[in-house]
Amino acid sequence: MKIKTILATVLGVLAIGSTVLAQEPLTPRQIMDRSIKTGKLSGSEATSTMTIIDSKGRKRVRKIAQTTKLYDNGKTEKKLVRFLAPPDVKGTGLLTFDHEDKDDDMWFYMPALRKTRRIISSEKAKSFMGSEFSYADITPPTLNDFQFTLLGEEGVDGVPCWKIAMVPNDKDIADENGFSKKISCIRKDNFVIRKAIYYDLDEELHKELTASDIVELDPKNHKYRPTHMEMANLQNKRKSILRVNRIILNPNVKDAYFTTRYLERE
Repeated sequence: MKIKTILATVLGVLAIGSTVLAQEPLTPRQIMDRSIKTGKLSGSEATSTMTIIDSKGRKRVRKIAQTTKLYDNGKTEKKLVRFLAPPDVKGTGLLTFDHEDKDDDMWFYMPALRKTRRIISSEKAKSFMGSEFSYADITPPTLNDFQFTLLGEEGVDGVPCWKIAMVPNDKDIADENGFSKKISCIRKDNFVIRKAIYYDLDEELHKELTASDIVELDPKNHKYRPTHMEMANLQNKRKSILRVNRIILNPNVKDAYFTTRYLERE
């Protein structure tokens, strides 16, 4: 009888300890990691419209096709982006290998030159195809390169979000990514980013990203994507809007798509 009582007491203590551990709050880095993984699909195909608006309100519209697939148990996401229209950018493409724990690999192809060029780390802060999105903006960051601080909570469109500051570990990383600090608002219910504010290398307010129209593309694994993203440059008054017109989950995307040979096909 005593043995049963002791055993029940021990199990009770362990259960209480497990509950306490389960309730421990996530660290800011863990939240950011969950946010990145929430948007990674086993495979996907999408078509989008990018609208680039200058400071005088003039617009340029571009049609884009995008394909993604996960490799290495989700540690690497390969992505092919290709411009479909208008004619002056048709066939232009970008191939990226987004690695979880090391620098990304990126290749850019321009049909006019019939040449593929590798994007080096020092170029990631540059504008992507004349938009307010940089190369660094279109791939998730390497978390080891940053320090994270939880600034509290903020509501975005009535939805509670964590407010997290992300600061590069050193000047080189800041230069590569094009910002001295980024403050992100991450939804608490599904870990999707809703807003981000960027500060330039002089620590001045630079850009603001808003993400909306969230869709759950993989209900089994709780994977979400925003289908409307707007990047506003608060310094030059330019704006770029990326609207996903169609996206499907497709784990069986062909591996051949993620090669420089396919990138160069016209």
